[in-house]
Amino acid sequence: MEVHVQYQKMKTSESLTQLLMKKLDGLETKYSWLIKANVLFKQENDRTGEGKVCEIELSAPGPRIFAKSNTDDFEKSMAETVEDLRRQLEKRQETFATH
Repeated sequence: MEVHVQYQKMKTSESLTQLLMKKLDGLETKYSWLIKANVLFKQENDRTGEGKVCEIELSAPGPRIFAKSNTDDFEKSMAETVEDLRRQLEKRQETFATH
């Protein structure tokens, strides 16, 4: 799977990218039909202390799969986003099995 990572309003983070790749490899191992992942990490000004956003869009057969999380920590946002994608991918795989 091809992965594109962007950092907006923040410095690039090698450790964050490595953690992301590890999580996406886990998804790719289970769902081999994934084509591409577009990932965006961005810092937003948020008075509640949140504002660490992770957005991931997956290209796969059928409509694109998208998830976004906004928490107080990039790693937490990424974990929530990947978990949301995993749930969506499970549903998509079920539709493959029934056809």
